Amino acid sequence: MMAAALRGRLVTLAKGLSGARLQPLCARSLSVTSSQNVSESPPARADSTFKVTMVPGDGVGPELMTAVKEVFKAADVPVEFEEFHLSEVQNMASEEKLEEVLSSMKNNRVAIKGKIHTPMEYKGELASYEMRLRRKLDLFANVVHVNSLPGYSTRHNNLDLVIIREQTEGEYSSLEHESVSGVVECLKIITRDKSRRIAKFAFDYATKKGRSKVTAVHKANIMKLGDGLFLQSCAEVAELYPRIKYETIIIDNCCMQLVQNPYQFDVLVMPNLYGNIIDNLAAGLVGGAGVVPGESFSAEYAVFETGARHPFAQAVGRNIANPTAMLLSASNMLRHLNLEYHSNMVSEAVKKVIKQGKVRTADLGGYATSDEFTRAVISNLAV
Repeated sequence: MMAAALRGRLVTLAKGLSGARLQPLCARSLSVTSSQNVSESPPARADSTFKVTMVPGDGVGPELMTAVKEVFKAADVPVEFEEFHLSEVQNMASEEKLEEVLSSMKNNRVAIKGKIHTPMEYKGELASYEMRLRRKLDLFANVVHVNSLPGYSTRHNNLDLVIIREQTEGEYSSLEHESVSGVVECLKIITRDKSRRIAKFAFDYATKKGRSKVTAVHKANIMKLGDGLFLQSCAEVAELYPRIKYETIIIDNCCMQLVQNPYQFDVLVMPNLYGNIIDNLAAGLVGGAGVVPGESFSAEYAVFETGARHPFAQAVGRNIANPTAMLLSASNMLRHLNLEYHSNMVSEAVKKVIKQGKVRTADLGGYATSDEFTRAVISNLAV
């Protein structure tokens, strides 16, 4: 009797399993959260190819993306781009287009984008499409690794520092109003939760990358409550990481120190506007906006873009833009996708071209066109 009952239960269980739908594993790519720094499993594949959302943006963005596509094709990189054109200044922006881009980014979890230019004219909407993308994906952490390029000499050589910026609140909260005629109030929002989240991200990043120091950048001597809360949050998180040295510095002094002696810094963490300024200043130390890659993270998504965000509109159609920053960003994206071999192939080819010094764009003191630089990179791919 007991044996018969057991056989009956096993048959019932087998039928249940055969009728159940097996759900595919939804793997995350390298995603950074406030409680866990990274998850190493790559995103879901389709036919052994990674799908990535591409948003060329404005200015020279489309030209830089062409360079990325040409290099990827030559290197036989297993990436398929879903391309969307979103632009406020070219009348290619709407709620429908924004939702299409967001849907693609959420499905693919990884994107590469150019700068979406934000017009200065007020047309009834304070938040730009760039900001709305970041908020809807909760891309709270922007990371810019400022690294000297071998073979290209600047005033400060062998630089290696990281700028981590909170980019969902602060001065870019899009909360402005005219209280009385001629008086505009612009609100800067600082919250404990988001300040602690970006601080933890910075210390987790320093731990994972073997960095020894985190410096919080602030203006708490003037904005005692707002920046004071940010500073307090950083200090609280710092106590959880006794092996990492923690310092603070006022934003104006930080700018001067970066120009005079940038070697004193390792990882810098800061609110939104300060990060925007410091990104560009630091990029100028190693060659300008055309050479520094960047990336933004949420708990689930990663977006790769240039570190210093400039549309470089005056160079459109002139074939003079430097593809270095976008190609290095694309290389970082491949590493994020666990395509280590292809990532190294692309980055080494770019660095080799710059080190050789024969093919350089105008921003690096040369005479090469964007196309010539791209072809030089392709010829140096170790395929």
